[in-house]
Amino acid sequence: MAMNSILNADNIKKALDAFAVADSFDHKSFFDMIGLKNKSPDDVKKVFTVLDADNSGYIEEEELKFVLKGFAKDGRDLTDKETQIFLRAADKDGDGKIGVEEFIALVKE
Repeated sequence: MAMNSILNADNIKKALDAFAVADSFDHKSFFDMIGLKNKSPDDVKKVFTVLDADNSGYIEEEELKFVLKGFAKDGRDLTDKETQIFLRAADKDGDGKIGVEEFIALVKE
């Protein structure tokens, strides 16, 4: 499933452009800019499914590093610092990965 079947392609491009510089990524602003924050929990689950590249039911740290590429092929990799901040913000149970409910909660906060 392509992200632009869930989200507006122009919004995705604008958000990726806004965070093109290393260490500029802010998940709250990003989710707001792409319009994900206002989507239904089912749509957020669809986005999660795309980002869960290995279909494990979790977004692990290695997948999180490439999260922007999940929205568009020309998205950049997150830096190690950005990846850690993103993971800490979402990983409420401390298992080192993001489950679907944690992802939905992070998007909606």
